[in-house]
Amino acid sequence: MSILLVRLRLIGDVIFTTPVIRALRRRYPSARIVYVVEHAAAPVVSGNPHLSDLIVVPHRRGWRRLADDVSLGRRLRAQRFDVAIDLHGGPRSAWLTWASGAPVRVGYDVAGRSWMYTRVIHRPRTLRPRHSVENQWDLLPAVDEAFHPSPDPDRDRVEMSVEAGAVARVRGRLRAFGLAAGAQLVVLHVSAGNPFRRWPEAAFAALAADLAGDSPRRWVVVTSGPSDHEAALRVLADARRRVGDAGARIVDADGLTLAELRALMDEAALFVGGDSGPLHIAATTSVPIVGLYGPTLPERSAPWRPRHLPAVAVDVGALPCRPCEQRVCVPGDFRCLTRVSADTVRDAARRLLEAAP
Repeated sequence: MSILLVRLRLIGDVIFTTPVIRALRRRYPSARIVYVVEHAAAPVVSGNPHLSDLIVVPHRRGWRRLADDVSLGRRLRAQRFDVAIDLHGGPRSAWLTWASGAPVRVGYDVAGRSWMYTRVIHRPRTLRPRHSVENQWDLLPAVDEAFHPSPDPDRDRVEMSVEAGAVARVRGRLRAFGLAAGAQLVVLHVSAGNPFRRWPEAAFAALAADLAGDSPRRWVVVTSGPSDHEAALRVLADARRRVGDAGARIVDADGLTLAELRALMDEAALFVGGDSGPLHIAATTSVPIVGLYGPTLPERSAPWRPRHLPAVAVDVGALPCRPCEQRVCVPGDFRCLTRVSADTVRDAARRLLEAAP
């Protein structure tokens, strides 16, 4: 059997598909399983041991994308897949699934695109308090009724392979910072893909200062996306001002690749960050996690991994506007994030750090 999986982006969304990959390999141990993904999220699945091949496509616009897709469609059709599964439902992924020519094409009942599939799965239009991994899993029984009706995070966790070269680079960078043996490392990710998921900079600075000031062996490594490095520098400067000499143990990890970020999580005693790609990379490891949820719900995107691994979700609680589509902040003040206090997050972080071996 030859199986095509299509999920082009984003980082967290691609991570949420990895339990499906594992389940397909378990059900079809000799199958050829090929994954199509865009370049930015490709490191998530590039070393996945359950995949036979990876096709990485550019994320371009206009006529260039059209040319790319026509060429890729021909390439996919030539490989004669038996089954194609669209794990997203977007226009591009739907078209590529259809263009593959697979006799069995599985996807969601998205308006205007359902005709591209031979087997259609209902997906409610509302934002439900149901995990994204479970939403992806809904597609599997349409391939084979033998699939268990629901995934189990103890058996089918999210995963991302560790790159040996990235481990060496990260350890070298930590040595350059001055971390000694026995240091306790906290990774603080201070950015997110859109403003609806960005906790205030002052709150991050207060948290970093408190955690670094707690113990002379504790270090706080601040990470951010490429477009948010200026914000990370402001957080660093503010945190260092707040904590005095301990500020030397609050350091900037600018420029990490996704593979290096994954390796960094294995060195950490704690990860703190919002509902974005780095949180879900952390979920592929055993590091304790404090997740910050604003417009999104932890029921939809909490770490999907064995239950014994510690994770705490911090949010503001019920709001009439939460969850939202993250297009317009109706109240206008981003209250789902600004009302999450640094003290609340700090206390959750301290509990996990105190419980750590």
